[in-house]
Amino acid sequence: MPKVQTARGGKAPFEFSATAEKLFGEALEDFTDIKIVGEVEDVGRCYVVRGQIECKKIFICDRCLSQATENQVHEFEEEFDKADAIDDLLDVTELLRDELLAGQPMKNLCKTDCKGLCPKCGANLNEGECGCERFIVDPRLAALQQLEIRN
Repeated sequence: MPKVQTARGGKAPFEFSATAEKLFGEALEDFTDIKIVGEVEDVGRCYVVRGQIECKKIFICDRCLSQATENQVHEFEEEFDKADAIDDLLDVTELLRDELLAGQPMKNLCKTDCKGLCPKCGANLNEGECGCERFIVDPRLAALQQLEIRN
């Protein structure tokens, strides 16, 4: 569990790196090479913890189902009540886990212009065209094809 030394009346830098399991007590398999750099500042009424999390995320693309990796950097800043410090140490586990997970996109894409899979044959369209006819009519709108449109 990551704990950082408080700085009475000043600033105290911190830096550590480890696996997600060692940092958070649980396996977050998607994240590797986690490095955390920051500082704790005593601002009088509270401690301010700020810094950044650098990590590599390994994931399956939501469009083409290929495995991909992405280097990520997440900035954080949080105020801690002075009563939260036990023996001049602040437990920042929850802050770091929340920042890491909240900073994730809704869709994981291998690249921004990922073409995905062919809806007919399932070929990865990033690797080339499959030759399938891709004009697929929504069955709810199929009856509209029978209409004759005159100008």
